[in-house]
Amino acid sequence: MKELLANLTGVYGPSGKEDSIRSAIEKEIKDHVDEIRTDTMGNLIAVKKSTLSGDKPPVRVMTAAHMDQIGLIITNIDENGFLRFSNIGGVSPFNVINRRVVFENGITGTVSYETELENMKDLKLNKMYIDIGAANREEAEKQVSIGDVAVYYAPMAAAGNRYFGCAMDDRAGCAVLVQAIKTIKDSPNELIFVFTVQEEVGLRGAKTSAYSVNPAMAISLDVTLTGDTPKSRPMAVRLGAGPAVKIKDSSLICHPRVKNLMIDRAEEAGIPYQLEVLEAGGTDSGSIHLSREGVPSGVISIPCRYIHSAREMVDKNDLENAVKLLNSILENEIVL
Repeated sequence: MKELLANLTGVYGPSGKEDSIRSAIEKEIKDHVDEIRTDTMGNLIAVKKSTLSGDKPPVRVMTAAHMDQIGLIITNIDENGFLRFSNIGGVSPFNVINRRVVFENGITGTVSYETELENMKDLKLNKMYIDIGAANREEAEKQVSIGDVAVYYAPMAAAGNRYFGCAMDDRAGCAVLVQAIKTIKDSPNELIFVFTVQEEVGLRGAKTSAYSVNPAMAISLDVTLTGDTPKSRPMAVRLGAGPAVKIKDSSLICHPRVKNLMIDRAEEAGIPYQLEVLEAGGTDSGSIHLSREGVPSGVISIPCRYIHSAREMVDKNDLENAVKLLNSILENEIVL
């Protein structure tokens, strides 16, 4: 899992530019599924067919994890070669100060801000810039164009059971889904694994893929906040205490049958788990559950500190137990 996560978090893939990360994931799973395709939006959809015999149709279960990461999109290049930018997804100006970023073509730069700013509380993205070392506009334009997108340059590192780096949101969820695909051998259900695009800008890939897949049930894999750091906002989720079964976030109230199914499977298998109420933020299930006439949906959440920073932190045991929980759900017959 460590090597897989390091590989996935190191691949460029902001919202709308997921080609490289999609190729990396497809390479990991193509020999472990019965079908694989990329849809119009760029979602990667893989299928494991049911091993159920007889006339009873299998339950079609969709599991989803988003491939995209937040980024900085270039809006202007000034006469001195400094790059002005806007956000792709939830970018905090305080998280990007003095951070190293990288563009798709490998050009790197440092994010800084106008030093005449009198109060740091007033810091906004429009007071910031990226310095790629260019002497002037002409030199910068040879390396970067308007509309190019930079992401954090922060290779994954480990400290004991803790892994930290950029894009854990949601390459951690992607890693869990990849590992599940590799380890699930048989299932009475028809399993549709979707690695979605453009989650960070409005759950867009999940919306279109769910319409196409038309599942009977769905589970998303994504990260969630924790309440275990000094003076953090109170929240009953801790790093290392197991994957969290979501009850509610701002995008959905999880379907009680799906929520209870996850809890029952965790308790039956002796898998540690937590219950999660996320006051702000959403997941792919927020779009999936509204597809067509409605889809019973839930979320397995991976506790993560410092979300949307260059040093997001997850726990090895949470990841491994998330795989076990997902497998215990998908390998057994689901009755809706």
